[in-house]
Amino acid sequence: MGKIIVSGASGQFGYAAASQLLDMGEDIIALSRSTDKLADLAERGADVRAADFDSPDGLVEAMQGGDKLLLISTTLVGERARQHANAIDAAKEAGVKHIVYTSLLGARKPGNPSVEGFDHIATEEYLEQAGVPYTFLRNSLYAEAVATAMAIPALTSGSKPENAGRGRVPVVSRDDCIATAVAVLTQEGHENKAYDVTGPELWELPDAMALVSEMAGKPIDVEIVDDEGMFAYFDAIGAVRRAEDLTPDTPIPWASEGMVTFGQSIREGFMDVESTDVERITGKKPRTLKSVFEQYQGAWPQ
Repeated sequence: MGKIIVSGASGQFGYAAASQLLDMGEDIIALSRSTDKLADLAERGADVRAADFDSPDGLVEAMQGGDKLLLISTTLVGERARQHANAIDAAKEAGVKHIVYTSLLGARKPGNPSVEGFDHIATEEYLEQAGVPYTFLRNSLYAEAVATAMAIPALTSGSKPENAGRGRVPVVSRDDCIATAVAVLTQEGHENKAYDVTGPELWELPDAMALVSEMAGKPIDVEIVDDEGMFAYFDAIGAVRRAEDLTPDTPIPWASEGMVTFGQSIREGFMDVESTDVERITGKKPRTLKSVFEQYQGAWPQ
């Protein structure tokens, strides 16, 4: 088998995927804008190369010799489709034969309002037209995000506004998303397919917060709000509404429109998806939300 390229290898997902592939004896090319963070991967045999998807210059060279590419979606909402297109074009020119892309659960369902999903839709469509075999890994909401970014502020303040209402979402551990990506990259027969990468249970977010409250022994008052109420909450903590208004000095490095429309998409049923793809591809049952809470419980406020 040829070399596997891992993009964003200094991020949590990319680093873990690259590390697991090395453990399996795979030959990998690790791409990052921050190659200094990958010294240990280089010591373990990874071919570490600098790559910046904002700048097409040098991208083809960075991907030379790669057979497969794990294209991990970048973080800047509104800019990702352009960045991903640069990466796809370079991979195609470099002769990459299979691109595995980390997408979003439910994004392609007609009418989905999630701004977070628009870049994923554009990338999936671009890949379908690119002529390179692809696999879409449509990842659900990360359990780790619920265990930290949601749980910690809720426990600290004792309350949490929530516009997802009683919509259900199959919260998934990042570990299972990574394991699924690694399996797809190292197995045969996944070309031109899309998988729903989900946890084993469908959760309503107020119930997830109730479990946090129970495990922590601290009250959390979940206030069901409408979308404007959710925007007002993010306004109050200093988040800008739109991604294009972000600056290097913005105190919170993300825009609230992504969060609010994500909650809306859960409320309206766009992420209410049951799937056995994780177990079928990895051979292991996906982690429960409670197991991820137990892992992060030590970081919760006392």
